[in-house]
Amino acid sequence: MGLPARRQEDSEARIAHLEVPDGAAWATEMRKQAVSRYLAMGLPGRRDEYWRFTRPDDLNTPQAPHAAVVDLKEAPAFGEVDRLRIVFRDGVFDAEASDDLSCEGLEVERLQSATSHDIHWLKDVYGVLEARGQEPVARPFAALNTAFATDGIVIRATERVSRPVNLTYLHENPDSDAILHFAIKVESGADLTVLENGPAAARFNKCMEVDVADGGAFHHVRAQGRDHERRAVTHMFARLGKESAFKSFTLTANGVLTRNESFIELVGDDAVAHIAGAAVGDGDFHHDDTVFVVHDAVGCESRQVFKKVLRNGAVGAFQGKILVKEGAQKTDGYQISQSLLLDEDAQFLAKPELEIYADDVACSHGSTSGAIDEDALFYLQSRGIPRSDAQDLLVLAFLAEAIEEIESEDIAEDISGRLKGWLQRRRR
Repeated sequence: MGLPARRQEDSEARIAHLEVPDGAAWATEMRKQAVSRYLAMGLPGRRDEYWRFTRPDDLNTPQAPHAAVVDLKEAPAFGEVDRLRIVFRDGVFDAEASDDLSCEGLEVERLQSATSHDIHWLKDVYGVLEARGQEPVARPFAALNTAFATDGIVIRATERVSRPVNLTYLHENPDSDAILHFAIKVESGADLTVLENGPAAARFNKCMEVDVADGGAFHHVRAQGRDHERRAVTHMFARLGKESAFKSFTLTANGVLTRNESFIELVGDDAVAHIAGAAVGDGDFHHDDTVFVVHDAVGCESRQVFKKVLRNGAVGAFQGKILVKEGAQKTDGYQISQSLLLDEDAQFLAKPELEIYADDVACSHGSTSGAIDEDALFYLQSRGIPRSDAQDLLVLAFLAEAIEEIESEDIAEDISGRLKGWLQRRRR
């Protein structure tokens, strides 16, 4: 059954000004398949099950909404970390601002270069993981990304990489509309950390595909913030081999609209996947985490830990699912989504799900919303702590479980410091 005429027209109008980039035959074919997937799904609407908590209007328009560029005089995230810095300015790679891309145990190449080769490891990753993630939930913006992304980076880690790779996004054009695609392959026994920070563009569509081989490890920490009027839809697709590890954490502060989607497949026995997030919003703020974890092997572990602090009309949404396929025995799946509502105007919408087809599993999920504990607040004030400081301490304690998912103590401290700064700037 085809799409309704109006939805079909809107979907075609959304991509009318975009062109499929040139590339090798395999890349062109993959992009054409992505265009077909996108047109078959069409743009999302509020009646779509996985978009009922989030209005996609600003993501559906052919042109990006205007977003003011803000200078907060704040040091960039991860500035004290020894890292390999790769810079994108309004969605375009900036070679002069980036570090030398050569690094021991690491192969780094621009997307347009990698997709121009007839033979390349990227052929087994680019668009492949995104296509796998389209079932059972349609992700049209991910297909749009695969089809039309003109820039991005492909990374192959062949051993333990000592320095994190830092993808830095600069926003300078208030009308920029960026589409970036990243493909990452972590070979057997290799270990790679990727950091992301910056507002990127007025509207940002990002897709990251991560293939972790047997015994490999991938760590990911992302800081989304600064320019409040920005809109973003991001996708993370990951495939995990035997005894591999995947850990991802996202901090989101500010942003009119942010939707982060993750699709994680555990296809090798004894794989581990942890995905976590902390979001803080004040006023015109809408933040949506949509997570789908598939257990398709024996003895795997997954954790979803998401915390949101909201006030002054801010809205947070969480849609998380654990799917345990037949034969995926000894699965350990954990999911928690919680919100701290600092006033009566804030709203948290949650849809936790479990779908289990194996009988020897330990899976749990929970979702709660609540206000600041007045007894705890009174206790801290009675010890001489001012009310604002006491409330900040309780908020940080609430977010701690998510921050603890970060492997590096130094990076975790940086994230905690940014949260403290955000809370202090918004004291009443």
